[in-house]
Amino acid sequence: MEPTKKLPLFLVSGASGVGKTTMCEILFRRETRYIVMESDILWQKEFDTPEDNYRRFREVWLTMCANISQSGLPVVLCGCGIPEQFEICEARNYFTELHYLALVCDSQALEARMREGRHIRDEGWIQSSVSFNDWLRNNAQNTNPSITLINTTDLTPEETAEKAEAWITGCLTSDPPVCPESL
Repeated sequence: MEPTKKLPLFLVSGASGVGKTTMCEILFRRETRYIVMESDILWQKEFDTPEDNYRRFREVWLTMCANISQSGLPVVLCGCGIPEQFEICEARNYFTELHYLALVCDSQALEARMREGRHIRDEGWIQSSVSFNDWLRNNAQNTNPSITLINTTDLTPEETAEKAEAWITGCLTSDPPVCPESL
């Protein structure tokens, strides 16, 4: 069944260790005007298809978010991704707009969080996270649509969540919907 209510979808991205899971947990406890979902809960090996930019995984999530938004509340989906991975999906048509937010931080801070905070020893994982973080910092304004960034280097998780909530609220209350480009 195709969704009848079209609402915006909010996509929150960022590298491993940048703070998105913690921020999304805070938003989840506060939510009244939107529903927060974490994309990792559905990850399975069969979705590991970099050759097609993880298309099936994105389609599943967009379809699920569209169905959840039939409740009348928009969805905030937290995970890793960039606009080109979502904008090409057929299920993209179930939404009025897709709004993109990414959490980033300084590379040294990210490495420290991964090594000391999360005790990650896999150098490949650390370097891929640092590379994605750097890519977001350097390319967010060049994507279509652009990605709004929150630099979490010197923010507490609570401050990060407040900025994200302000961004979501700003997108929901402006007419036409326009998200703040800087936070």
